[in-house]
Amino acid sequence: MKYIGAHVSASGGVDQAVLRAHEIEATAFALFTKNQRQWRAAPLSKEVIAAFRNACEKYHYSAAQILPHDSFLINLGHPQEEALEKSRLAFIDELQRCEQLGLTLLNFHPGSHLQQIDEDACLKRIAESVNVALDKTQGVTAVIENTAGQGSNLGFRFEHLAAIIDGVEDKSRIGVCIDTCHAFAGGYDLRTEEDCVKTFEEFGRVVGFEYLRGMHLNDAKSAFASRVDRHHSLGEGNIGNTVFSWLMKDARFDGIPLILETVNPDIWKDEIAWLKSQQV
Repeated sequence: MKYIGAHVSASGGVDQAVLRAHEIEATAFALFTKNQRQWRAAPLSKEVIAAFRNACEKYHYSAAQILPHDSFLINLGHPQEEALEKSRLAFIDELQRCEQLGLTLLNFHPGSHLQQIDEDACLKRIAESVNVALDKTQGVTAVIENTAGQGSNLGFRFEHLAAIIDGVEDKSRIGVCIDTCHAFAGGYDLRTEEDCVKTFEEFGRVVGFEYLRGMHLNDAKSAFASRVDRHHSLGEGNIGNTVFSWLMKDARFDGIPLILETVNPDIWKDEIAWLKSQQV
């Protein structure tokens, strides 16, 4: 079964994200459990936690259908020790918030070397950061998102994801989320069915489908292999609709959150309905 949804706003409280997902007839959703552009946030109160859990029960969302995202400020591969420690503490807090809400996944961007250390050293730092955070938490899987490779961001090659996984001690609590826009901008073509088959054969060989925990379904304003991260609505960008229709018919993408981060929230309900229609 496909779980299809969007990254909805948690404005007004995390329980409101559940309601917004229900309103667009989503069977999955993503959210930030705190302001994604601030280091600190007030702890989740018992009332907030209860409201979120009750809303999930009311609208029939299990933890398997929810893919929260961590703060954009976190850099688990930061070359400077003080900033690295700050990111690690923030990441642990994000995992703990997921624990409290009864969630089992946390999507994160791997990290950036900032032109100060080499790629291999940065990838090792990211893996060690994950180890530190997983050791202090339980029950939540850290889900690495592939990137477009903009600036000094790592994670734009499947080999980067595999290297991080290789360095994580508890393989049962590490996974990946593949963003179609990022993959395309990073040099993985998705414009034809043949391209899709080739790209995901490579993913299976280098990373492994056993680690796939979610996907972000986005078309791209950016050009192929441009390493520029610019999302577009489905079918309106440089990727086109083929990959999204193809994914809906492939059972390897069942049972994980498939999340829109497309640029026009006003048509998310229509995009979700179209994706659902492609399953038959």
